[in-house]
Amino acid sequence: MDLGISGKTALVTGASRGIGLAVVQLLAAEGVRVVGAARTSNPELEKAAVATVQTDLATRDGATAAVEQAVAALGGLDFLVNNVGGGDPSGITIGSFLDVEDDQWRHFMDLNLYSAVWTTRAALPSLLERRGAIVNVSSINGRVPTGSPVGYAEAKAALNQLGKRLSEELAPRGVRVNTVSPGPVSTPLWTSADSFGTKVAEAMGLSQTEMLDALPQTFGASSGRVSTAEEVADLVAFLLSERAANVHGTDSVIDGGILKAA
Repeated sequence: MDLGISGKTALVTGASRGIGLAVVQLLAAEGVRVVGAARTSNPELEKAAVATVQTDLATRDGATAAVEQAVAALGGLDFLVNNVGGGDPSGITIGSFLDVEDDQWRHFMDLNLYSAVWTTRAALPSLLERRGAIVNVSSINGRVPTGSPVGYAEAKAALNQLGKRLSEELAPRGVRVNTVSPGPVSTPLWTSADSFGTKVAEAMGLSQTEMLDALPQTFGASSGRVSTAEEVADLVAFLLSERAANVHGTDSVIDGGILKAA
């Protein structure tokens, strides 16, 4: 299937690993010139992207700088993928509402919501000029908060509503905005040492390997497995593409059947 995106340009945030890296690699393979933004770079990202921006996307200045450098490198933006999210495991408390201080709420909101607000605001002049597309990467926890750290699901729910608002405002002006909401995905967020997955395993009283093996059953995945980053990237690329030319304001779930009524 020809996605009709060869020759386009894109900025992908949270691009150094996991879903973000998979999106960069897929878009590049489809002929898109991609700038990847993340706190750190690596050889995999540098091989696929035409340029990288090392910046803290959880700050207004860092997010704005990512867009400015991407526009300078590419000459303009056709696509924006607001993928950065999750949170720094060292600053996350796995506990109840009363266990969590304001700093955790701010951390999740800055990284999962405001980063998208800031990058979108900075990128819109170019996206409007080119009649481009935005995909925000959210989570099924934006609909069902059970099991997520306090503050994370709330930030993703707000991100979902941001996508709806932007779509209503921008669709008449030629810019498409959609959201992708994965369930658990086999990425370093879950699998690497000292990650969010490590903290979840500790809270469950399991080894990380045991926790990962139990994830599909724990979450009730009908498929019996979690998604891969590449599968999520396929959905993102489709929503950016000409094949989805009349798809506006959707929240597309990819979770192996965890949500029984979405």
